[in-house]
Amino acid sequence: MTLQDIEVTGKKDTRSGFGDGILEAARENENIVALTADLAGSLKLGGFMKEFPERFIQCGIAEANMTGIAAGLTIGGKIPYTTTFANFSTGRVYDQIRQSVAYSGKNVKICASHAGLTLGEDGATHQILEDIGLMKMLPGMTVIVPADYNQTKAATKAIANYEGPVYLRFGRPVWPIFTKEEDFKIGKVQVLNEGADVSIFACGHMVWKAVEAARILAARGLQVDLINVHTIKPLDEEGILASIKKTGCAVTAEEHNIYGGMGDSIAQVAAKNHPIPIEYIGTNDTFGESGKPEELLVKYGLDADHIVAAVDKVLIRKK
Repeated sequence: MTLQDIEVTGKKDTRSGFGDGILEAARENENIVALTADLAGSLKLGGFMKEFPERFIQCGIAEANMTGIAAGLTIGGKIPYTTTFANFSTGRVYDQIRQSVAYSGKNVKICASHAGLTLGEDGATHQILEDIGLMKMLPGMTVIVPADYNQTKAATKAIANYEGPVYLRFGRPVWPIFTKEEDFKIGKVQVLNEGADVSIFACGHMVWKAVEAARILAARGLQVDLINVHTIKPLDEEGILASIKKTGCAVTAEEHNIYGGMGDSIAQVAAKNHPIPIEYIGTNDTFGESGKPEELLVKYGLDADHIVAAVDKVLIRKK
């Protein structure tokens, strides 16, 4: 694939990809059960509730209870998908996830919407920017952060057949659709463009920002190796190393704190196997604030222009 092949086929929120994905998955697998903590509408569960009312559990504003119920359901062979905002999916119930899900390897799918700064006007209390770090540190937890509607839909269906606990992170804003469902594979990076000058690794909403940045850089004659790291854990170390050995430098971009996120995982792989200069795009040890999603991304340095500036900086270090 090249930058010229990347085509926007529409715009839709990634949470709708989850809603459509779980409905299709449930049609294929009768063991799938959806649980929510009073946020069925926000998680786009309307279709699932209508078609499979007997497989839907409204837990109310009781996220810890929801996690416990989900863990119990797995004992009977069910595949529970828990749903709420990312802040409540992780920070509020970390103890329950650690003790009742991760420790015993329960087959629970933790599906978290409204993550990161792009939650927008709900502000800092809801804009969790630490969840990738929290979840990737749990032994045996798979962490997936898809880039658009199609990829979120594909991931939602794929995790039904993936044994073990999964954290699936997606968002609220309407976002460009530019991937194909069939290109998603858990644990394998997606190469969006090949180049020899610099690697850009991105996940979630930041993949599109990285595409925009890569096009700006291409117009300047720079060849970007653009990698969509939708699976943070297990990380595709082979794919990461193939890119950095070719380019010799990297920029990571994520809608998350730079401490403990995707960038740290990539840096660890590089440090152990092929040390290179790396620049990080993400929030820098700060909470967010209320505002329009796109304006917040600019203010906190998570837009195409900041990615371009990071590339310029890392190329100087590469020399």
